[in-house]
Amino acid sequence: MPERLVPGDTAPAFSLPNASGGTTALQDFAGQNVVVYFYPAASTPGCTKQACDFRDNLASLADAGYQVVGISRDSVARLAKFVAEEKLTFPLLSDEDHAVADAYAAWGEKTNYGKTYQGLIRSTIVVDGSGRVAEAQYNVRATGHVAKLRRDLKIDAA
Repeated sequence: MPERLVPGDTAPAFSLPNASGGTTALQDFAGQNVVVYFYPAASTPGCTKQACDFRDNLASLADAGYQVVGISRDSVARLAKFVAEEKLTFPLLSDEDHAVADAYAAWGEKTNYGKTYQGLIRSTIVVDGSGRVAEAQYNVRATGHVAKLRRDLKIDAA
């Protein structure tokens, strides 16, 4: 597993299929701040809560100069269903081979109910307009994460 990213690192480039049937690349956000968050699986309770928190805070994040992109191993079809069901208004990207998650150190060993396995680690990386990591948070909680991120980024409540 690659070393975890830290502020100042160059964010790994990516281009992935999105829920709309196109592709989204980090380069698409050049000159902008972007919150890249990794989540284990669409339509699961924790991931739904986190995605809806981002959706509900999207306007204030955008007003503060931040775009949001979610990445999981889900297929494009599953992501499209998740977007429709939850009325998500930001890009969700499919990283089925977890290559991007690997590059961002968001793939690794996890333990659940005493079982150890490899999986996607719930993580959030904030990339600044110059393509550098501004914030790197690993093993975040689904509930309350967006509020914590807003505090960390000093974004006033909406």
